[in-house]
Amino acid sequence: MHSEYSVSDGIVRIDDAVRRAAADHMPALALTDAANLFGMVKFYGAARGAGVKPIIGADCWIENEADREKPFRALLLCTSRTGYLGLCALLSRAWLTNQHRGRAIVAQGWLDEGTDGLIALSGFLGGELAAPLLADHAESAERIAQRWAGLFPGRYYIELQRAGLPNGEALLLRSVALAGRLQLPVVATHPVQFLARDDFKAHEARVCIAQGYLLGDQRRPKLFTTEQYFKSQQEMAELFADAPQALENSIEIARRCNLEIALGKNRLPDFPTPKGVTLEDHLKNEAQTGLARRAAELGLERDALERYRARLDFEIRTIVQMGFAGYFLIVADFINWAKTNDVPRRAGAWLRRRIARGLLARHHRPGSAALRPPFRALPESRAHLDAGLRHRLLPGRPRSRDRLCATQVRRAERFADRHVRTMAARAWCATSAGCSTWATTSATRSPS
Repeated sequence: MHSEYSVSDGIVRIDDAVRRAAADHMPALALTDAANLFGMVKFYGAARGAGVKPIIGADCWIENEADREKPFRALLLCTSRTGYLGLCALLSRAWLTNQHRGRAIVAQGWLDEGTDGLIALSGFLGGELAAPLLADHAESAERIAQRWAGLFPGRYYIELQRAGLPNGEALLLRSVALAGRLQLPVVATHPVQFLARDDFKAHEARVCIAQGYLLGDQRRPKLFTTEQYFKSQQEMAELFADAPQALENSIEIARRCNLEIALGKNRLPDFPTPKGVTLEDHLKNEAQTGLARRAAELGLERDALERYRARLDFEIRTIVQMGFAGYFLIVADFINWAKTNDVPRRAGAWLRRRIARGLLARHHRPGSAALRPPFRALPESRAHLDAGLRHRLLPGRPRSRDRLCATQVRRAERFADRHVRTMAARAWCATSAGCSTWATTSATRSPS
């Protein structure tokens, strides 16, 4: 199924598709958008909430070494977390290093590096088998099918479809014959592009926008049919009444796909700490060291210093209890990296939001910068310390044990410098923490 996240050739809304599947008592539903996993989280949560097993995959472009202008299609489905990570790696690599005419193309050689946790479907009319089968080049088709079966041992299926597309029935008959000769399993699928038959014209309008054609242009390519709507189980059973094994294998694939995703959990890179020191102890040590240094600079007396220490201890305990010690250390470290590498910063605006404004701990993390006073009546040298205590500025989420969400400490920045900050965060990951997931983590968050 191509959802609206396929952008160029899908208009199915995920919530509507899941409701339709649940109403039809479907045991499972697959989301296989074009070369992306953008809708995965929304689909996974909606499907699980409706009692439908979510199957995650992607409709991938595969490099045609003979003609780069005509890549093949293959459907890759995740059976496990290993397969999901492998699919993420393939798609990321394709988008970053192997784009052609706006398509992210997976090189066939990359599949030689490992396909654990992935099931491959042949792609039917868009797949590598289509041309040789339709041209009656049986030997060539057998070599291609055997190569794919070798790349996905026990996990390669020859795909069958009946969506009213030209040459579809001829290819189906030859695909079944090929599978019989090579003892490969076949599976019945349906290329869903829109929810109801009446949505065909709206879908064609979406395709025309993507391709740059007018809807009334008689010369434009017609790549889809009115049959590519969300069919019910009964309709699929009638469509493939002569191929019951292909329908049974669709259920078998659903049984094999058991990707589990934990939603609603913060996932941060592992922050490096001195040997034998935990994240929590490292944050506490750095904050206390910073407070001692600033107290010496300002000449704080003993009674005043005790007030600051008591507040700092309370804040550190709360941060640790909420599991945000690593988060504070990470943000402080990449801010410090930006400072030392001359990344443009907007002076005096360490934080963008009020939710952490009253925190004393934020002033003493490694790499934190002095703030200008939020209240001009205070001497600037002590304003950043006294603002929270003297003026009773209560910090937001970090101080509340009942609001378990990230503090969202962010840099205030000029819009034109946002890309510079992004590059700084990426460079920090590569040089400081060695983390390959930070870019993905930050990309999933709203830029607001």
